[in-house]
Amino acid sequence: MRVAATSASRVRVLEYRDRPGAKTNPHRHPDSVMYTLSSFRRRVATGGREVEVELPAGQVRWLAAQEHHGENIGDTDTHTLFVELKEPSPSGSSPVGEPLGPSTNSD
Repeated sequence: MRVAATSASRVRVLEYRDRPGAKTNPHRHPDSVMYTLSSFRRRVATGGREVEVELPAGQVRWLAAQEHHGENIGDTDTHTLFVELKEPSPSGSSPVGEPLGPSTNSD
């Protein structure tokens, strides 16, 4: 993962790439928006929960703050941009769209 751009107080843009079979170590993300530059399949795990996701290129997804680890379980490279929000979300606000990865909510 490499930092593609940053605004000292508001956002950080990360570019992530990996190959089929690659695994990540546990790591944290603040609230983020992910934009997929390639189509890929991943297994994402956090807090004892695990999900498999398949995303097409050009998909935009909201990612609530979380700690997780993942694995590229497909046959294509993963290539994504993450826009990490450095400011905490306002109390009571919720993003539009479906989160990616295992939910930590008890809803």
